[in-house]
Amino acid sequence: MSGEARAWVRLPSRRHLNLLAPTPLDWDDEDLAMGLARTYRWGGHSRWPLPLSVAQHSLTVLALSRAQAEKPLSPAAELRELLHDADEGLLGFDAISPLKPFLGPEYKALAARLEGAITLRYQIPAWNLTTKKNHKRADRIAAASEALHVVGWSRDEIRRTLKIPYQPLDDDPLHQEYAGIPWEPWPADMAAERFLAALRVLLRKRDGQV
Repeated sequence: MSGEARAWVRLPSRRHLNLLAPTPLDWDDEDLAMGLARTYRWGGHSRWPLPLSVAQHSLTVLALSRAQAEKPLSPAAELRELLHDADEGLLGFDAISPLKPFLGPEYKALAARLEGAITLRYQIPAWNLTTKKNHKRADRIAAASEALHVVGWSRDEIRRTLKIPYQPLDDDPLHQEYAGIPWEPWPADMAAERFLAALRVLLRKRDGQV
């Protein structure tokens, strides 16, 4: 075969995205929400009937970032939290963290191109040392809590085997807003709807429409 390398995917909106050369106009918000809702964490493993979506995880990280912030986050900063794994929704794949170094530089470059297109599309501000540190803390606390309540790792295994230095939460940060059974993974349609609603609210706030 000859010609330029390409990896096309057809999205629910009927748009098509070349994963190897993405642009900020290649998807709509509904595509992203559904992609994240159908992309699963923890290799798709769960002790519940459903696996945990990246969409639900993203909302958890946003809630934790809000809770741990010393002062209210700006809408742009909250968008950065909500969309921190958005490239996985376009790719349809969330590699568990220890696996990523074995996927090679091509995978890292592909993810970086997707992240770049997302950053342009949603005007996401760059991290600095403080915001990145605070984000990673929220992300790792979410991971520890998911490991315990969703996947079934013990607290000792989370610390010793998964090497996560944070204690899992007892209370689900999303339960007050969304009710339901704490820590239960949502169906894809529900996860997409809730993620999309949060995204639209933050976009309106950022643009001064709320």
